[in-house]
Amino acid sequence: MHKTIIIWCVLLGYTFMHGQSRKNSQLNSFYDHLDGYCNEKVVATDFCNAVAFYRNHKLDSCYIYAGKALEITKYQEQRDILHYIQGVSAIDKDLYTKALQNMDSISEYFKFSGLKNHKLARIYVGLENYDKSIHYYKKWLDQDNGSKNELLLKTAYHNLGISYLHKKEYANTKHYFSKELALIREQDTALIIRAKMDFANAYYSQYKDEEAIALFKECYQLATLFHDIELKQNTAKNMAVVEKNRKRYQESVTYYIEYGKWKDSIWNRDKIWELTEKDKQLAIAQKEQEIRIQDEKIKRQKTQRNGLIIGSSLLLLFIGVLGYFYKLLIGKKKLITEQKEQLDIANTTKDYLFSVVSHDLRSPVNALKRQHEKLLDHIAEKDLLGIKKTTNTAITLTESTSHLLNNVLHWSLEQSEQLFFESETYPLKPILEHVISDYEYLATTKEIVLKTALDTSILVTVDKESLKIVLRNILDNAIKYTKNEGKITITSGNHTTNECYIEIKDTGAGIPPEILAKINSLHDITTDKIDRSKGVGLGLLLCHTLIKKNNGQLIFDSEPGKGTRIKIVLPKGID
Repeated sequence: MHKTIIIWCVLLGYTFMHGQSRKNSQLNSFYDHLDGYCNEKVVATDFCNAVAFYRNHKLDSCYIYAGKALEITKYQEQRDILHYIQGVSAIDKDLYTKALQNMDSISEYFKFSGLKNHKLARIYVGLENYDKSIHYYKKWLDQDNGSKNELLLKTAYHNLGISYLHKKEYANTKHYFSKELALIREQDTALIIRAKMDFANAYYSQYKDEEAIALFKECYQLATLFHDIELKQNTAKNMAVVEKNRKRYQESVTYYIEYGKWKDSIWNRDKIWELTEKDKQLAIAQKEQEIRIQDEKIKRQKTQRNGLIIGSSLLLLFIGVLGYFYKLLIGKKKLITEQKEQLDIANTTKDYLFSVVSHDLRSPVNALKRQHEKLLDHIAEKDLLGIKKTTNTAITLTESTSHLLNNVLHWSLEQSEQLFFESETYPLKPILEHVISDYEYLATTKEIVLKTALDTSILVTVDKESLKIVLRNILDNAIKYTKNEGKITITSGNHTTNECYIEIKDTGAGIPPEILAKINSLHDITTDKIDRSKGVGLGLLLCHTLIKKNNGQLIFDSEPGKGTRIKIVLPKGID
């Protein structure tokens, strides 16, 4: 005989994890990634609004602003983030089809694929496609993302159990419900009751009445000791159904009566909350009345207080004199503090320059020494080809060392505010051609093609010499890290109405993502925050400093193995 199946399995979503334990490294990374975009102010306002509402669990607003941001955002990584948080918002509102569209719109390069798989699994549970739900939860479990968040694991295990229960694969159902139960702490009574109720339903679905009824009774007994009225109501209802199926109608009626009592209690609780809210509003009105009476009393006392004004004025005058002298003392203290900070900066700069000289000069000088020894050997052997090759290598090392010394000089002058700086309006093309001509021979020695496409009509407002320093640094690095027979392309053009750009693109080795992130974060960095062992040296810091001083931007984009593209954005000049 078919029995009534009691299904009271809570569908766990946990669409929003902020405020819960964040042990999972991918969650940490995701939140930090969101904060990084908005803290650096490199995205649209709507993007940051969507992120803020997502972080504060205001998912209706998050959904709306994510949609607005998607209309104007072009970069794929930012679009992936917007699709993800809009999808999470849609899940929260049970809009599973829309959520699935969002997740499907995320590119394969999305760095947080684990979170995406977890949400896809949750969506397919909501769409009752249990095969796909199982597939994506298992895919998420198999991914190595560090220690997984406990609440995400509970969600995965619970919904896997639910999925297998609907597929009537009871062994797997029991397996995953057991895993979920093992994660629940002893003090989490409500979660324990719900988990055991899931087990009871699984057994009841298999007609294992003895095990199921024992668990239903245990859940009922635990609920009677727990304060949650809804748990009491649902466990009583389940016992009523169980006893009815066992044809124990008197016991069933008793449980139904208890179920009705708890149902009425929930109604009464809500009613009490409503009355409490009304009482609160009445109390506020009474308080406002008391405030108005107090205001009248204060007005009456104002006349009496006028007699104290003269004495108070004299006291205030005395306090003002004390304050004046105290302010003078604070000003002197502030001046001393500022002088100390400037001295600390000067010492840091000095230490940094000594570090550059001692570290970066040692290698080229030693290499130059070895080249001279080789040159002596080639001269002794009258090896003209070897002499030519060794001489070219020595020239390259000498130019590199000279370039490093120039950087040290320019940086020290800039830090000590001795570097002459005067912005004027110049044609951009002659400046570029002058710098490029200095590097044509060096490029020729490596058989590198220097290709140019320069706009002849652009005027730029800059300090010409500081711009040349930046261009020399960039071209020197481009030639250094581009293999023989490579290509370097230099272009210029209009960036916006009031800005122009210079772009230098090479076919070199490229920059690893972690170093590229450090380079792009150099806008406000100082020497005391630089770790040169991680790929950030004096040349790049000097370039960022000088471009910033010229009211411009320096943007790096690179892909390992394919090359690097550097864009300099500068203000246009007026003819």
